[in-house]
Amino acid sequence: MCNKKKVIIDTDPGIDDSLALMYALSSPEIDVIGLTIVSGNVPAKQGAKNALKVLKFMNRLEIPVYLGATTPLVREYVSAEDTHGLDGLGESGIEEVEGNIYPDAANFIVKSLKKESGVSILAIGPLTNIAQALQLDEKAFANLERLVSMGGNFKSHGNCSPVAEYNYWCDPDAAKYVYEQFEHLGKIVEMIGLDVTRKIVLTPNIVSYIKRLSPKKGAFVEKFIGFYFDFHWEYEKIIGCVINDPLAIAYFIEPSLCEGFLAYTTVETQGICIGQSVTDEMNVWKKRPNSKVCIQVDARAFMVSFIHRIFGGNEVEISSVLQQIMVQE
Repeated sequence: MCNKKKVIIDTDPGIDDSLALMYALSSPEIDVIGLTIVSGNVPAKQGAKNALKVLKFMNRLEIPVYLGATTPLVREYVSAEDTHGLDGLGESGIEEVEGNIYPDAANFIVKSLKKESGVSILAIGPLTNIAQALQLDEKAFANLERLVSMGGNFKSHGNCSPVAEYNYWCDPDAAKYVYEQFEHLGKIVEMIGLDVTRKIVLTPNIVSYIKRLSPKKGAFVEKFIGFYFDFHWEYEKIIGCVINDPLAIAYFIEPSLCEGFLAYTTVETQGICIGQSVTDEMNVWKKRPNSKVCIQVDARAFMVSFIHRIFGGNEVEISSVLQQIMVQE
């Protein structure tokens, strides 16, 4: 396909991160030029191993993997292994993969941005690597096409504190720094937060359906998704699981999936509200917008695309089946 969009995926695999990688690698519109790994759901070294597992399964081991920040900028690192398992893939026991893991993710980001214009970053983990790249060479970001960040929340409650989403809570100083520098640069962070990702629920019925469409890929997902199901039932009483990160990929490809507004956003770095994204919806601070905050999503259209791209099947048929098995609001 001509005119593919070059992207770096900055990630912390992670169950939903792995689904996001499968989605991205199944999408002909984008050219993934590298994966940069950050400590988040699991420590960065484990995340890099998981990235190789997904790349091998998708027959894309030619994509380079770069190890990034192992700790947040300031605060102590707290993983989400309770959510994703100690291996980050639901204690699935998926076989280790031999492959190269390169150092210095921040330097790779800077070099990629300086090498050519039109590169975008899809950040689906804490923003530590992005902050470090900005600190390394802020001017390189003049070439950045788009930054889509799965993180934060506008009016939805938090998922690791009453007010904070995990990626920003894990490294609030990095998130704050990125948003502040983007205001300075006149850039926009496109925020895919919990307000929209909570509408994207993968249920046992949908997993059963994707196994019928693609037994091999369905079985791969089934290896790690059960752990995520159990976590969501225990803590949120959801039958299924919220798959946050794939929505960031889908929105990058098709922005009309989500609706939002431009505003100035910052992130709290201390106290009981640490990690909370604060959006000045009413422009009280009179600051230049540095974010597009997404608040509405076409969940059915997303799920049709997600299933079709990764697992195959006819989109019309998928939509018809989802009418039977997908929760309607």
